[in-house]
Amino acid sequence: MAEHVDLTVETHVMGSRTTLTVVRAEQCEALAALHIAHVAVIDACAPYAVVRTNLSGAFLQVCLDGAGQTLLDGRWYAHRPGVASFSPAHALHAFHCVPRKRWRTAWVRFMPTSPRSVHGALAPSMMRFDGTVLEHAILGLSQEVATGNDPGTCAVWVDVIDRYATRLLDPLQREPRLVLVWNAVAGDLARDWSLKELARLASTSEEHLRRLCQKSLGRSPGRQLATMRIARAAHLLATTGEKVEAIAREVGYANSFAFSNTFKRLTGLRPSDFRAHPRRHEDPSGLH
Repeated sequence: MAEHVDLTVETHVMGSRTTLTVVRAEQCEALAALHIAHVAVIDACAPYAVVRTNLSGAFLQVCLDGAGQTLLDGRWYAHRPGVASFSPAHALHAFHCVPRKRWRTAWVRFMPTSPRSVHGALAPSMMRFDGTVLEHAILGLSQEVATGNDPGTCAVWVDVIDRYATRLLDPLQREPRLVLVWNAVAGDLARDWSLKELARLASTSEEHLRRLCQKSLGRSPGRQLATMRIARAAHLLATTGEKVEAIAREVGYANSFAFSNTFKRLTGLRPSDFRAHPRRHEDPSGLH
């Protein structure tokens, strides 16, 4: 079992045997137009490790081959082929290679201005997804930027990347009953939502709602509600000067102690520590 990295320190370790293909918005107008900071394919091995204590823009990463470890929702997950991870902005996010194993992934990093990065966007998620086409589109874009850099051809590659990201990141659109439920919740996070109320909004039983959420979101209704509340709280802590107690009430926690405990469980930091932590919009290398 690999030792996990220190989650209190911004970290970006590449290692000499890790190779990276990356295209940034500064190199490609089509990426910038869609508020995508950069896209990449990486073939990594230990000591490759990344920790972002306050992710400035949402991040999508799909495992293509090998094995790694990814932190989301305050938990470590085995990140294997055919599985994608999504981390929203202002979240604690980390991943690293497993010793003696290579790990090949493709990623899309969104700008803070992207709709994917605003509060209320999809909560942290691990999802089944075949990243083969996404990988080929990123490599195709990289080749075009390095050779002809024709704007029209680049736009075609970027359109494919965006379409596949959208297909993955809009799971609620595949289940209209959940759209009604979570749109209502997002509009009133302070409300004391019960499972019975959520099921009524979905016009289904409580048990069936659990199954729908597990299938589409990879989590129970209760955990989805908690992650939405903490995602909103993290956004407010990072972008406003509101008091922690006021933010707790705004996202549905009458008890500040319970809010602090849940926030730490899902982000790794207490709310006050999260707000006090230095903000970095990009890793020192500029790759993430």
